[in-house]
Amino acid sequence: VQLQAFGGGLAQAGGSLRLSCAASGRTVSGYAMGWFRQAPGKEREFVGAISWNGATTYYADAVKGRFTISRDSAKKSVYLQMNSLKPEDTAVYYCALQFGSSWSSARTPNYWGQGTQVTVSS
Repeated sequence: VQLQAFGGGLAQAGGSLRLSCAASGRTVSGYAMGWFRQAPGKEREFVGAISWNGATTYYADAVKGRFTISRDSAKKSVYLQMNSLKPEDTAVYYCALQFGSSWSSARTPNYWGQGTQVTVSS
C-alpha cells in the first residue's frame, strides 16, 4: 500500500484547509485510516481516525469540533477537513492505515504516507 497525503498549505488563523490521502496498491476499503501530525521539535501525535466503513470517527481533544475525517472507499481516499485553524495546528500531517476495521490506539499503523505541510499564520 502506498499512501500520499496532499492539500496542505498556508492558511490564516480561523481559516480552513482540506487534506486528502490517496491510497494505491492493495484495497484499503476494509481498514481503518488515520491522520497524525508532527510539529517542529515535537513528537508525532494522533489527530484522528475513521473506521473501515466511515461509521465511527475518533479525534484528539485538541481538534475535536474543528476537524472532520471522512472517506470515500470507491476512490480509496480519506479526507481531513480542518476548520477554525489555529497557529498551533502548524505541522506536517501524515495519513496512515491500520489493519483492522476500527482504529485502535494500542496499535501502531501498518502503513504511513508522506506528509504534507500545514502552516497557520496568526
